[in-house]
Amino acid sequence: MFSLTGQEISHFLFAMGCLLACAHLLGFLAEKIFIPRVIGEVAAGLVLGPTLLGHFFPGAFQWLFLGFESEPKLFALLYQLGLLLLMFSSGLKFQTHFSKEDAKITSALVIGATIPAFVVGWFAAGLFNITPYLGTANNPVAIKIVIAIAIAITSIPVISKIFNDLGIMHTRFAKIVIACAGIHDILLWVALGLATAIASQTGVITVGSAVQSVGISLAFIVGTLLLGYLLFNKLTIIKQNLLFRSSNLGYFLFIMFMLASLAGNLHVETIFGALLAGVVAKLALPKAVSERVDQGVSNISFSWFIPIYFATVGLQLDLVKHFNPLFFLGFLLFATLTQTIAVYVTSRLIKLDPLTSFNLGIAINDRGGPGIVLSSVAYASGIINQEFFAVLVMLALVTSWIPGTWLRIVVNKGLRLMPGDENMTPIKREDIVETKTIN
Repeated sequence: MFSLTGQEISHFLFAMGCLLACAHLLGFLAEKIFIPRVIGEVAAGLVLGPTLLGHFFPGAFQWLFLGFESEPKLFALLYQLGLLLLMFSSGLKFQTHFSKEDAKITSALVIGATIPAFVVGWFAAGLFNITPYLGTANNPVAIKIVIAIAIAITSIPVISKIFNDLGIMHTRFAKIVIACAGIHDILLWVALGLATAIASQTGVITVGSAVQSVGISLAFIVGTLLLGYLLFNKLTIIKQNLLFRSSNLGYFLFIMFMLASLAGNLHVETIFGALLAGVVAKLALPKAVSERVDQGVSNISFSWFIPIYFATVGLQLDLVKHFNPLFFLGFLLFATLTQTIAVYVTSRLIKLDPLTSFNLGIAINDRGGPGIVLSSVAYASGIINQEFFAVLVMLALVTSWIPGTWLRIVVNKGLRLMPGDENMTPIKREDIVETKTIN
């Protein structure tokens, strides 16, 4: 009942191995030229997918990834697991300790980086003809919400990776950016839940149904954070918790799957459950335990599932047949300017200097993983079609590239990221490893 033939297993393992190897290779090469790894991983899907291999050698592409009936479903399963683990990892990077001044700055940026950008995106979507980009759900309201989210969203995983690579994760600047990204992404996932709920309705959309969808999402967030915090605090590190004692990582993966399942049954996106599982673990557990979980999840996720997820995103793109470069450039310029201006103006209003304000505007513009997740969910829900799916993925990739390049210039020139980081010395991962080895 649960078996595959030996030939099917061999075929799938070969195809997956090729995709995984290509994702790691191109991700590694991307990092060598100071490009975020995610760009190389998605590029692996472009190389082996319809954009290149499928365009020049369609038979080879069909044989490799559509070789037997259930092969696409196997890749779909890995894709979903990678997506859940990406969101869980994002939650584990949530920031929990702030000074009073940093909390004020973060709160101002959450409001200033989210509301204006979202509102501008919403009204801009109404000014342009979005009909050619509607998905199978054929719902203009849902696609307007997705466009607004695409303008305002920020990536925790990619911007964290950039900070780690530059050795500035310990700075005040990094802490504020990651906290801002985490909080306002949670708010935007609520909006995405509303969009998918609206898209799934076949009848007339009412205010009541919209309020109900948002209410369920908010109740799920509050309930998970409160109840999860209490349970994690009281029941995790006790002698009677045999599952935690038998496997720390297995215990938290179990929690993640259960919350994701609960979210799906409540018609909230499953990724929401995975994200909140990570957030609760970071908030409720001792630092040493949450860091150990983060390391364990990262080891398995970023070596297999997450690269496969990003590469599979690339497999779904056909930039030869379903991509409008001129529309993309216009959308990229509009999205980048809107988000940067919103953050810059907010920063200046709270008395931050021009360079700090610009640094924050560029960093918070990084859409990265969440931008790709947004496009994946919206495409799978029928909100957008393949052309706009490609636009949103490319938007996420390009806006991941810009912050890495700019912040590298700032660090290399010895410029200040923000007040409090004047005497900042970059601490890179290899320095930490070397120090531990010496000690």
